[in-house]
Amino acid sequence: MTLEPGTLMGPLWTLLAFVGLGWLAARRLSVDPRPIATLLIYLIAPLTFFRGLVLGGPTPAYLLVTGALFLCASLVALMVNRLARHALPDEESAVLAFSAGTGNTGYFGLPVALVLLPPTGVTLYLFGVLGVTLYEFTLGFYLSARGRFSARQSLLKILRLPLIYAFLAALAVEALGIGVPDAVMEGLEVFPPTYTLLGMMIIGMTLGRVTLRQFDWRFIGACVAVRYLLWPLLALGVVLSLQATVGLSTELAMALLLIGVVPMAANVVVVAMELGIATEKGALAVLITTLAAPLLIPLYLGWMAPLVGG
Repeated sequence: MTLEPGTLMGPLWTLLAFVGLGWLAARRLSVDPRPIATLLIYLIAPLTFFRGLVLGGPTPAYLLVTGALFLCASLVALMVNRLARHALPDEESAVLAFSAGTGNTGYFGLPVALVLLPPTGVTLYLFGVLGVTLYEFTLGFYLSARGRFSARQSLLKILRLPLIYAFLAALAVEALGIGVPDAVMEGLEVFPPTYTLLGMMIIGMTLGRVTLRQFDWRFIGACVAVRYLLWPLLALGVVLSLQATVGLSTELAMALLLIGVVPMAANVVVVAMELGIATEKGALAVLITTLAAPLLIPLYLGWMAPLVGG
């Protein structure tokens, strides 16, 4: 399998264009990104998530993939959180812990999945992404909130998150055989691209307020190490272990490897802004890992794919 860096240039330039629009909005129009972050978390993300689940038609096998990715993301985040608390200030360690369990699996990873994987593999990839997203708005949000709030306050904030209830609603729709009207599904089509656009613009809005003294090499280096060293090796180790024991299809193996090599998630900035913790440093780390993606993703996948039969 070969993946040319040029394959990723389309998604990269689109992402950077959205970031640039956000920078202009903050610098020239004085747009406040905080209400946009709240809108993304409490309205746009839940509806996007609900639509994706309903369209995917969750089956026990697909939900097993979702659950496995949720568990894996949670364990990585908890491990990094334990280590980071001894090396970084509370707010920075909270952002690092949150980012450790997630990645830009959606807007950046999905175009690559569509190039690399057959339709079955793309479906498996999407249900893996759902597990990562579920982590973001449950345990990930809790770990981020703990950088500033008490355990009780953090749990209350999670209970207020509508994405959890959107997930349960989608499962109920599938279990009860309730058909969502076509008009409703057509209306929900606007939310995924809106989520991508506003999520990336928030990074640009945040970068518009960054100063050189906020460029923390220790924090950014830790983010890059987790995303581009820990996750690729973890994904490869899990895939090889499953292939040697229970057996794993090539499509699922490649989907898991791809989830392991994408850059940092834009939601790192969205959640950090909603909670008011280390937003500027998170935005810098997301931008740096995104810029590195066209070089590193082909390198990693070109090395790992032959090992798993891809």
